[in-house]
Amino acid sequence: MSNEMSRMLELATKGYFCSQILLALGLQNRGQTNPDLIRTMAGLAHGAGFGGGTCGALTGGACLLAYYSGKGSDEENQHEGFMSMRSQLAEWFTESVGEQYGGIDCETIVGDGEDMQLRCGQIVGSVYARVMALLEEHGIDAKANPYE
Repeated sequence: MSNEMSRMLELATKGYFCSQILLALGLQNRGQTNPDLIRTMAGLAHGAGFGGGTCGALTGGACLLAYYSGKGSDEENQHEGFMSMRSQLAEWFTESVGEQYGGIDCETIVGDGEDMQLRCGQIVGSVYARVMALLEEHGIDAKANPYE
């Protein structure tokens, strides 16, 4: 099991949700912590709280891309590939997860709730891997902080 997968499992067993886990991994990559950000990410969990919304792994993945490549202050500019990476992530998610489960909303993906932890864990792991691949394709080092 990779370090990321074991960390995802650890966070899940501690009660963190998909969107929180993704950002926690991003922060960890840069040696940072931010409880306020992690707390905020809980708002995306369970389809933004009502199940019928878009899967928190997808929205959390988009936030993870933004963490690495979005604009965060007046002195910063978003990465030129940011919008493209978000689109590519959404297209990939729709084609892979959406086709497999019949939609991209949390309720449809979770279905009857059977094997929910396994199902969601696999999806979060896949989203994390896809985000890391997109960043690499666009020349963004997930370990480096270009604003320091």
